[in-house]
Amino acid sequence: MRKRIQIFDTTLRDGSQGEKVSFSVEDKLRIAVRLDSFGIDYIEGGWPGSNPKDLLFFERIRDSELQCAKVVAFGSTMRSNSLPEQDGNLQALLQAATSTVSIFGKSWLLHVQKALRVPPEENLRLIRESLAYMKGHGKEVIYDAEHFFDGYKHDPDYAVETLLAAREGGADVLVLCDTNGGTLPTELAQIICDVKTDLALPIGIHAHNDSEVAVANSLAAVESGCAHVQGTINGLGERCGNANLCSIIANLQTKRSYQCVPDSKLPELTSVSHFVSEVANLSHAHNAAFVGKSAFAHKGGIHVSAVMKDATTYEHIPPETVGNERRVLVSDLSGRSNIFYKADELNINLTQHPDKAPAIVTELKNRESRGYQYEAAEGSVKLLIQRMLDEWEDYFRLEGFRVTVEKNATGETRSEASIRVNVNGNVEHTAAEGSGPVHALDQALRKALVKFYPEVENIQLSDYKVRVLNEKDGTGAKVRVLIDSSSDGESWGTVGVSENIIEASWQALLDGVSYFLLQREQEMSEAKTIPESAASAVAS
Repeated sequence: MRKRIQIFDTTLRDGSQGEKVSFSVEDKLRIAVRLDSFGIDYIEGGWPGSNPKDLLFFERIRDSELQCAKVVAFGSTMRSNSLPEQDGNLQALLQAATSTVSIFGKSWLLHVQKALRVPPEENLRLIRESLAYMKGHGKEVIYDAEHFFDGYKHDPDYAVETLLAAREGGADVLVLCDTNGGTLPTELAQIICDVKTDLALPIGIHAHNDSEVAVANSLAAVESGCAHVQGTINGLGERCGNANLCSIIANLQTKRSYQCVPDSKLPELTSVSHFVSEVANLSHAHNAAFVGKSAFAHKGGIHVSAVMKDATTYEHIPPETVGNERRVLVSDLSGRSNIFYKADELNINLTQHPDKAPAIVTELKNRESRGYQYEAAEGSVKLLIQRMLDEWEDYFRLEGFRVTVEKNATGETRSEASIRVNVNGNVEHTAAEGSGPVHALDQALRKALVKFYPEVENIQLSDYKVRVLNEKDGTGAKVRVLIDSSSDGESWGTVGVSENIIEASWQALLDGVSYFLLQREQEMSEAKTIPESAASAVAS
């Protein structure tokens, strides 16, 4: 039987501290739901005592019906010379109303003396009483021993004392943190072996990547007895990043006898990785291990010849194991399995149309070559597949639109859009103003459709991202627009690509509204069949 490893994801907290990473509340909610679906054990949502956005996330995540993950609120031990019930940070943790909290404290005397500026004994009290207070409120408490390895190398006795104080306070897990990322795997493994027998509690690892060994350190920690691993998707994080959970999970589950996520979920690893990159509006690293586009790519000569005979000659695992695909760069031969998987995920029965799959694969790849990216645009990919299966027709047809932006002498700007759409032979011509050209176009489209589809008023444009695809072309470059929309707790992404940012935005807006109307139509159709099925059951 394989040993179970708890996976603690801190993408939404530690990962958001990385350069160029800024998650909106909607971003965090979408990522949390995706991580839960993937089988992650713990999702650290943020630090409710540090900013209003994180507190709002904890309020809204309560409405999400997560299947397996525990949402975790993060915070520090209380301030010196105070009591837990008077500490604002601890009170914010309680306000987050999560069943689990993660609290960090100081392990290194350098920090105790120069950062906290308190006596060593006072730091131990802060740790002990902060954790005991949280346990008294029924919380599962994960203790992060910040700078533990540096602290241990400086004064091993005191570093261990901080862990014992956390144990006395009621910690459920003691997490050893390589916060500066400067410890190498051999010394890290030795330190864990030296201290684990004295702790009598589950221990975990939290590694940073400043020496490019965060993944190696995490693997060494597990082999040394850690049963709890912290990290981020794609290694996002401050400075050089955190330990990359994509690589950790893949290595532990495919190469060693450990269970991190359900086996049935492991093939989703690549899509989860790409999803987080898209939502974060970051380019996904092609050379990322296991999940990168180039991870199983082969180009010409001896390599291609060998792989075509036996893939194990140049592949350490089958790419499908982690949801990736083999690519022969001179002649791409893969793609069908991914399309069938995605279609099933979107409730499209593509197995009834096997002859259509090659054309869908070709169309998706052609679009990707033009800049489209579908990892976080599930709305657009569902519409594309259903169009090619001839299972869906447009709810309306664009006759034309015009967008104007004016700027007056005082510096004020004004955006207006007019649009003509044809709905079942009825042409509707409307206009609307907005805070910007895309907002104006969105408002004009809804105004034109609301008479025919009143429910479009319920759509909210949650987020709008633009990425330049070919920077060397300057202001004439092609751009990709990703729009997140939501309604009644459901959210979806759509994408558009063009040299004209308004046209790219229109494509994403159009797909966003069309996807919403399609989902409502399918829900109504399913609702009608339920009474009929129930009636048949009663009659029988």
